[in-house]
Amino acid sequence: MTPTRVAVIGGGRNCEHEVSLASAAAVADALDETGYDTVRLTIDPAGVWHDREGEPIGLAAAVDVLLSCAVAFPVLHGPHGEDGTLAALCDLAGVPCVGSPLGAAALAMDKWATKLVAGALGIATAPGRLLTAGDARSYTFTHPVVVKPVAAGSSVGVTLVREAAGLGAALAAAFAQDDRILVEDLMIGREIDLTVLGRPDGSRTVAPALEIVVPGGGIFDYTGKYGGAPDFRIPAPLDDVTRKRLEQAAVSMYDALGCAGIARVDFFLTNKDRHGPVLNEVNTIPGFTAHSQVPRMFAAAGMSFAAMLDLLVRDVLAA
Repeated sequence: MTPTRVAVIGGGRNCEHEVSLASAAAVADALDETGYDTVRLTIDPAGVWHDREGEPIGLAAAVDVLLSCAVAFPVLHGPHGEDGTLAALCDLAGVPCVGSPLGAAALAMDKWATKLVAGALGIATAPGRLLTAGDARSYTFTHPVVVKPVAAGSSVGVTLVREAAGLGAALAAAFAQDDRILVEDLMIGREIDLTVLGRPDGSRTVAPALEIVVPGGGIFDYTGKYGGAPDFRIPAPLDDVTRKRLEQAAVSMYDALGCAGIARVDFFLTNKDRHGPVLNEVNTIPGFTAHSQVPRMFAAAGMSFAAMLDLLVRDVLAA
């Protein structure tokens, strides 16, 4: 039989370019080993598409390559990728695509919109305020906050501010990534991630929860994610009641946003909150190296990285 041809797309025109390259390489290598005919496409930081040899080919030629494939597998984190733009391109071209469609991806990428969806579902989020450059001039610091871009990832531009003197630099770092930012109350508690896998038959599978242990009451920032060996505990030590509440909240967010394939849903568990977990964010294209959170969570359930990717591709072909 002729191997199924899969286009794996990495890179991107955003601050997560290098992270995406690592994820895309890992996905393509694993699919190669599984027996797929993998076609590697890369988008450089300027937005130019490149073929598997690294030669610039432009968008029109890239679409021709996509049309020669049975499935597209975008592995772009952040704007101009994870926000649904690539899903929309594939949809317009008529190429089946792994992951969430345009609407779900755009909503999940927008952290302010995600908070509104969570609120409608009765899922708590950190108290926060949306700021534009004009609003920021009148913002007054009163207590520790986390400043973050509305639509970015990998914690780029995210800063924990404990003193008023650090606010200006934090706002500047966030505005460098987006023209809208969030200033949220610092959540003191445990960081718990869950991954939801949606199947074509409508079933939902939740991988074992992962706890991120952050020392010293800090936040899981870019350095913590990529500057060393993060302290992940899988499965997270949770009682049955808490685990079920987290899983229900994760699936509710997945369905309300309209996600497909895999999405990672991140929560806080705080001692003060009596209304359940506090949603942090939803990632429709999370890290996809073998050492990233999502593959490790499925590995804890007995599913290898290659098997997880194979399932995602087969589900798209079956849909």
